[in-house]
Amino acid sequence: MKLVKSFAILGIASTFLFSCKDAAGKPTVLNSADSNTALTTAAVIKKPETTSFKIDGMTCAIGCAKTIETKLAKMNGVQKASVDFDKKQATVEFDAAVLTPRQLIQAVESTGDGKTYKVSNVRSSRKA
Repeated sequence: MKLVKSFAILGIASTFLFSCKDAAGKPTVLNSADSNTALTTAAVIKKPETTSFKIDGMTCAIGCAKTIETKLAKMNGVQKASVDFDKKQATVEFDAAVLTPRQLIQAVESTGDGKTYKVSNVRSSRKA
């Protein structure tokens, strides 16, 4: 019985020792294709614009705000998207040659069942 317990403890300890690797301290290395894509995307943004707006209907930070933020961030032309649940505010930096503020609003309002989220107080500013 002691032998079985010893092997079990040794097995669990080895699993944690060898399977958990600290990747946080290591720099991320991009291959040349990834770095060229990142540089090309950054260079292509010809009309940078920032739009912020209020989102009504959010009930939680993870289920609502994070879902909307992720959807906005994945849109083609969006450079950065953030949704502040406490302020009920979204801020999106995007390429105005690719997207319009109206498309961002439609993306938010179509999230979920298409009736839950309502956008208001839209403000846009073009960066120099």
